[in-house]
Amino acid sequence: MVKKTRGRATVKKARRKTAVKKARTSASRSQDALLLVGTMKGAFVLRSDKSRKKWRIEGPHFRGEAVYALLHDARGSRPRTFAATNSMHWGPTLRTSDDYGSTWSEPGPQTVRFPADSGRALAQIWQITTGRPTEHDVLYCGVEPSALFESRDGGESWHPNPGLLNHEHQPKWQPGGGGLCLHTIIPDPDNSRRMLIAMSTGGVYRSDDGGRTWRARNVGVRAQFLPDKYPEFGQCVHKVVHHPKRPGRLFLQNHWGLYRSDDWGDSWQDIANGVPSDFGFAMQMHPHDPDTVYIVPLEADTFRCTPEAKLRVYRTTNAGRSWEPLAKGLPQRDAYETVLRDALTADSFDSAGIYFGTRSGKLFGSRDEGATWTEIADGLPPIVCVKAAVGGAA
Repeated sequence: MVKKTRGRATVKKARRKTAVKKARTSASRSQDALLLVGTMKGAFVLRSDKSRKKWRIEGPHFRGEAVYALLHDARGSRPRTFAATNSMHWGPTLRTSDDYGSTWSEPGPQTVRFPADSGRALAQIWQITTGRPTEHDVLYCGVEPSALFESRDGGESWHPNPGLLNHEHQPKWQPGGGGLCLHTIIPDPDNSRRMLIAMSTGGVYRSDDGGRTWRARNVGVRAQFLPDKYPEFGQCVHKVVHHPKRPGRLFLQNHWGLYRSDDWGDSWQDIANGVPSDFGFAMQMHPHDPDTVYIVPLEADTFRCTPEAKLRVYRTTNAGRSWEPLAKGLPQRDAYETVLRDALTADSFDSAGIYFGTRSGKLFGSRDEGATWTEIADGLPPIVCVKAAVGGAA
């Protein structure tokens, strides 16, 4: 009897050890770093522990397909990863992964598509974003030609927002160099009826009635390429970012121009103070500080490469009153690089990681909020999208 008791105790002890090990593994994985990299020839998934010193790279997934938008949605009980792929056979489709990007759903018919009577066809999915933190099943897509799609069932089905789809300005919106794309979607975390979107070209629009109507919000934003430099709409906005701690404050990277708004886009003020160029695409908020923003300036719209052939990320820590270059570890000679609007991102660790990818296929990262940089990968296809997340790694 004693031996049996000891045997049972040994089994129980072993089970407790296994349970503790699983709990520790789960806790460890909950702090893993995940990088999703979209390129013109597929998507790559990079994984690291919270030290973010060494990365394991997987891919390419969706070989040969352009991947312009990625999202890891950690809300609710089932984390899910989304990829907007564009293949010659299937066209633009949304693919999903329930194991942090290790495996993906098969391609199939488009779930994001325009109504047959709209006279429009989907060319590209440019943006995927979540609804508010409490809206676990709500997702949004920004597409080309410019339209906003919404899902209320976790991405199983999608419907266009009719207020924007049939907007009176819609026939006058013109494509930018990359197409007529809706690339920014910002729901107000404090007001379920307010949302701001931005498109190239068309500018910034805001709804205050749950998406039924939309009004242009571009006062103070310059349209350098138009005879009227400050029109109601028609600006080529490249990116808008905000921080949930101060959602009324917005930062905008324009086709020439850096701006800040403190009134949800009702007016914009120029904040291009001390940058080598106010032309660029990429813009990223610091995850914890609503006064800190990162950009990667480019020389000009006619020469879309880093100024002086120096690869530098610029940061403001005072909401745009001044900017400083961050270049330690980045090439400062013959670096004719281009960073696109969704190729700059940040993770949410206490010491935030900042990451960006270039059109030449280089991926860089900083574990100390931009103070120093390392090259994570080289030789990838042209990078168009980088998204960071903190979560379990498969």
